[in-house]
Amino acid sequence: MIRVGSGHDSHRLVTGRPLILGGVRIEYAKGLAGHSDADAVLHAVTDALLGAAGLGDIGDAFPDTDPQWKDADSAMILLDSLVRIRDLGWRPVNLDITIFAQEPKLGPVKQAIRENVARLVELPADAVNVKAKTGERVGHIGRGEAIACHAVVLLEK
Repeated sequence: MIRVGSGHDSHRLVTGRPLILGGVRIEYAKGLAGHSDADAVLHAVTDALLGAAGLGDIGDAFPDTDPQWKDADSAMILLDSLVRIRDLGWRPVNLDITIFAQEPKLGPVKQAIRENVARLVELPADAVNVKAKTGERVGHIGRGEAIACHAVVLLEK
C-alpha cells in the first residue's frame, strides 16, 4: 500500500531571528517568525508526512497554542511525527521539496538541506530532492517578506 502526502508552510521574514531551513542555519540578516523555530521546510515535510498517514496536519498535532512547542527545534516535531507514522506501519520512500524565497539565494545550501532532511527521515540523499524558486519579485515572496515551502512525500506500508 502506498500514499502520497502534500505539505505547505510559510512564515514572515523578520529581524532578530535566525534563518533555519531544513534544519540548516543560513547566514542572513532576517529569520522566520513563528511559535517554534519557524523552519518552513521541516514544517512542510511534517505536514506532508502527517497528511499521507491520515493524521491531520501539523497544526492539529503541534498547535501553536501549546507552550511546549514555543521556540522548539522543528527537527523534534518532525521526529515525533515520524514515530507516529511508523507506529501505523508507514515509512517514507521519497520526498520532493520546493522552497520559495526571493532572498537569500538558496543554491549554495540546497545540498546541505537535502542531506539533513534525508538524515532526519532516514532516507538516502538521492531519495530527497530540494528545489529553490524565487517569487520573481511578485507577491509576499517576491518582495522578500516571507519564505514558503511545499513538500510532497510518498509513504509505503
